Amino acid sequence: MNRIATRITQLNAYQWLPVLLMRIFVGYFFTETGWAKLHNLQTFTERFQEWGIPFPAFNAALSAGAECFCGALVLVGLATRFASVPMVINMLVAVITVKAKMATGVNDYFEMDEPLYALAFAWLVFSGPGKVSLDALITRLVSRRSSAMVTLPLQRTVAAS
Repeated sequence: MNRIATRITQLNAYQWLPVLLMRIFVGYFFTETGWAKLHNLQTFTERFQEWGIPFPAFNAALSAGAECFCGALVLVGLATRFASVPMVINMLVAVITVKAKMATGVNDYFEMDEPLYALAFAWLVFSGPGKVSLDALITRLVSRRSSAMVTLPLQRTVAAS
């Protein structure tokens, strides 16, 4: 029993790793695909027209921009929770407006990539970016600075006494 507890403790020490790997994977993937769509926006807009999506030029640019910009933020772990929300929405819209029309049964939904990506981003909304991220680095720097500001007046008072 003690060995199991030790192994669990060891695994807990590495909880940051799956979050980091997920962020790198989905962040890189969507930065790259969004970049490609932005640089071929006319073709992407035409696809939106074929799918019957309203305001195809606007929505294609919005979708591609969200993929590229939010993907990059998630990749580096900056504003991760905030950046993951538009990505969840983007994937759900893709499922509802395009992929659902092709599905003939529940099994088809489980074989789609988009729900899995939506779940990955939803997980990041709730879990946050992990400790290997710019968000975590900024938090550590701000907390150190706040701590230094609080202790400085106390040190002066003690030194003056």
